[in-house]
Amino acid sequence: MKVLVIGGAGYIGSHVVKELMEKGHTVTVFDNLSSGLLQNLFPQNEFIAGNILHPDDLENAFARGFDAFIHLAAFKAAGESMIVPEKYSINNINGTLNILNAAVAHNCKNMVFSSSAAVFGEPQYLPIDENHPKAPENYYGFTKLKIEEFMAWYEKLKGLRFASLRYFNAAGYDPTGVLYGLERNPANLLPVMMEVACGKREKVNIFGNDYKTRDGTCIRDYIHVTDLASAHVLALEYISKENKSLTLNLGTGNGITVTEMLEATRRITGVNIKAEYVGRRAGDPAQLTASSKLAKDILGWEPKYSDVDTLIKSTWDAYQKYYKENK
Repeated sequence: MKVLVIGGAGYIGSHVVKELMEKGHTVTVFDNLSSGLLQNLFPQNEFIAGNILHPDDLENAFARGFDAFIHLAAFKAAGESMIVPEKYSINNINGTLNILNAAVAHNCKNMVFSSSAAVFGEPQYLPIDENHPKAPENYYGFTKLKIEEFMAWYEKLKGLRFASLRYFNAAGYDPTGVLYGLERNPANLLPVMMEVACGKREKVNIFGNDYKTRDGTCIRDYIHVTDLASAHVLALEYISKENKSLTLNLGTGNGITVTEMLEATRRITGVNIKAEYVGRRAGDPAQLTASSKLAKDILGWEPKYSDVDTLIKSTWDAYQKYYKENK
């Protein structure tokens, strides 16, 4: 298939592009490089510099003719979304509608969307399955839920077929070492700890140690980015072959606390990473773990790289390689 990957120069997007190429698909990347990196692009792929907030950019891109597209261009910092919701409204909502309109106008009606477990909010039961009630606790999650609703309407009205992949905490780096472009201004736990370990940041703040969990810190379901990339490609191939939409949760079903992740990172890096417990962050549920039974049943997908040691070691390897080359 000819696939347009919107946000394909980003952290998750570049891993998805690599997986698509390995499965024999022809890939074009569309990115404005606000967070994506030229380093993450592969020379054999066409690159379109464009912005999802500019309808003409998307119009010109989709006019080239694609069988499918993958949308990974939403802003994703949950904490930031509670402070500047307007930023998330404009990019995530308006930008996605621009994408949908351009896609259907050019008859590109197979879509994979990078959604989020943030659509669920505080869990009513664990692990969370696809039927769990949706009650986002942060504005980022609200925007992802609205996008899912837009896609469902475009399916009814325009014949769009979509796969919405709700994942929890993406982490890790390409185990082969090909991709090691680092995120700019990371907000997620593991890259922040890596910056401390590399001396680029003084300490990591841990938001809240008074949750009702085994050590008082939040529990999260970390999923390796290569496993996520595999699920994106399997989902795309499924919807295009079966001509029906999918909504799936992706995770391991196993949770690890923030403190446990910190201790494991100290062990693997050999660095006594400085950490400070601070107040809770608005919109953070105490615990999130996912059931991926449906993804296994429908796609045959199972995580292969999402054990804690692989998550941390592949990230540490990427950081060391990057800083060695960019002293």
